Amino acid sequence: MAIFLYRGRDNSGAAVEGSLQAGSREVAVSQLMQRGITPLKIQQQKALPTKDGKTVQRSRKIKSEELVLFTRQLYALTKAGVPIIRALTGLAESANNDQLRTVLQDISEQLVGGSDLASAFRRHPKLFSPIYVSMIHIGESTGNLDDALLRLVGHLEMERETKKRIKSALRYPIMVVSAITIAMVVVTMFVIPSFSSVFNKLGADLPFATLILISVSEFMQNWWHLLLAGLVVGGVAFRQFISTDEGAVWWDRTKLNIPLIGSIFERIALARFSRSFSMMLTAGVPILNSLSIVAASVGNRFIGNAVSDMGDGVQRGEGLTNTAQRTGLFTPLVLQMMSVGEETGSVDRLLDEVADFYEEEVDYELKQLSDAIEPILLVFLGALVLLLALGVFLPVWELSGAVSR
Repeated sequence: MAIFLYRGRDNSGAAVEGSLQAGSREVAVSQLMQRGITPLKIQQQKALPTKDGKTVQRSRKIKSEELVLFTRQLYALTKAGVPIIRALTGLAESANNDQLRTVLQDISEQLVGGSDLASAFRRHPKLFSPIYVSMIHIGESTGNLDDALLRLVGHLEMERETKKRIKSALRYPIMVVSAITIAMVVVTMFVIPSFSSVFNKLGADLPFATLILISVSEFMQNWWHLLLAGLVVGGVAFRQFISTDEGAVWWDRTKLNIPLIGSIFERIALARFSRSFSMMLTAGVPILNSLSIVAASVGNRFIGNAVSDMGDGVQRGEGLTNTAQRTGLFTPLVLQMMSVGEETGSVDRLLDEVADFYEEEVDYELKQLSDAIEPILLVFLGALVLLLALGVFLPVWELSGAVSR
């Protein structure tokens, strides 16, 4: 199926334009005539190259805000009773992002060709997560697509807000560390060499702090290109390592042990697990399938492996609470809530409360993060300033004292 752009006149003589999917130009003309549109110009849209049956994405990356907006618009259209193909075609025409427009056009083509909605969405895994595709599949199978889309809107907005809170909490420390790094490079590369040349001419004995600064400065000036090359090579090698399965699990486990922010990463992943798992169970997905889907969507491979182990335990006939306790990730309070949910048959509702509990803890820790980091940064900055002051001004004071004597 190809996409044709057309311009024409309707039965009242008004100018109309748009796009449609058809097997050929003749079929496109026939479809327009059936709609009461007299085509004046029909042009086939150039197809994007494909690779392994998947559309190659181009243009700028689709932002999370655009995905939330698309999901909300699709919910509104399906709630109003608009056919899904017409809704996707209209959203594709109004999309401001070329990449999103291409994805929606591809999904529309797949639906016209007889594909189901979940399979069409599954062709674009970089944009639509396993949870997204599963909810689409559930909504399509049960006839409650609008309800599934509404749940997805809430899920996506929660994910977006969590990312915003993390960026907001880390913005100040990153700016301070970056400023300190730039200042140290400028001092060691340009300021200290000027003082060291003066001290060498005088031939006086220099304090230990000054000798340290001069040694660091000389090392930076002589080997800066090797240091820069080492940083680039090390960064590339590190990225390649964490792109492997083993490296990704190691890095995600290491992030959980970082002081101050490791616990935040852990609670965010557990809140995401609880909320997503609850959404899957509420939608009627079997518990084993839910655990499998959520394990790939928590955003942390190490915790995802623990969730997969929970699925293996449930498959062997063990209780959900027992398997969760064996992972060592959940607090006793959360385990008690899970146990009550199992006993009363309301695991989905209790997991929603667990997610609320973790999100409240994340909010509290994020608010405390700046207060905890500021003293550390101030101590570190004060130590650097003291070292620079002693290294630069002590020789000056000694020389001025010698001259006065």
